[in-house]
Formats: sequence, C-alpha cells, structure tokens
Amino acid sequence: MQITKNTIVSLSYVLKRDDAKGEIIEETRAGDPLVFLYGNGQMLPKFEEHLSTLKSGDAFEFTLSSDDAYGELDQDAVIDLDKSIFMVEGKTDDDMLAIGNVIPMRDEQGHMLQGTVVSVSKDSVRMDFNHPMAGNVLHFTGKVIEVRTATDEEVSHGHAHGAGGHHH
Repeated sequence: MQITKNTIVSLSYVLKRDDAKGEIIEETRAGDPLVFLYGNGQMLPKFEEHLSTLKSGDAFEFTLSSDDAYGELDQDAVIDLDKSIFMVEGKTDDDMLAIGNVIPMRDEQGHMLQGTVVSVSKDSVRMDFNHPMAGNVLHFTGKVIEVRTATDEEVSHGHAHGAGGHHH
C-alpha cells in the first residue's frame, strides 16, 4: 500500500547531522519503529513530502535543510531570566539549573516552551528556547516497514493507535 493522507506509516530510520557521513542523532529499528498518522501535521511537512510516493518495503534517503526542518538558530530565543523565577519555597534547585538541562516553562501567553539551561550566574539563568535541532541540516535514511489505512477512530483522534502508536 502506498503512503497517502490518513494512512498509518511505520518506518525505521537513521537521522544524521548534515549528511550521510554526519553524527548519528537518532535511530529507530524495525522492532521499535516510528509509527504516525500521515498527513495530519504530526511530522515535518518536508519529511512527509519525501515519503509521499513510497509504499511498504521501500527504502528512502533524503536531506532536509534547516529551513525545511526546525529553522535557523534564533539568537533572540536565547535570553537571560531572573534567577528568582526558578525559586521554589525560597531556594533554587541547583540540580534543575544544571547546564544542558531542559526545563518546561510557559511564556506570557501561557504557551508551553522547552528551555535549555545555557549558563547560570549569581542573579540570572541564560536559557535557549530554540528547538534542539534548530540550525541543523537533517539527513534521513530508512525503510518503510508498513503502511495501512487508518481507522476512523485514529483519524478522529489525530494519531496512530496500537503497537508503536498511542494507547488509550
């Protein structure tokens, strides 16, 4: 079966930074594949576009520019926040503010954000709110394991159910 809107796609892949010779960022295997509802906005649009002509058993290899993936690094998304924001019961948790930690936060409008601790000073914490993959060229190689028609329930819920998908 060919990949089309509202099909459930299972695939294994290796994601590398820059090109086929780049550092491995992520890898899935056939026994624990990525499973998603195609055409529902769960995946990067250009990622789905590259899969659009494939069917079960097909291999793939493609590269996404940073613009087609998670965008360029935005220096305005790296900001200093007052250290008092991170206080709980009058003190800061030094383990939480370890450099490299990802901390869930909310912006002024209440939207959830993920910020990475870049540095900590006496009075402030420098946080990076760029997506962790921003600024990276992404190179994918892999294989489509299975393509099946999504159930009405999967389409209405907006995600795959069952093995490798969401469980209710």
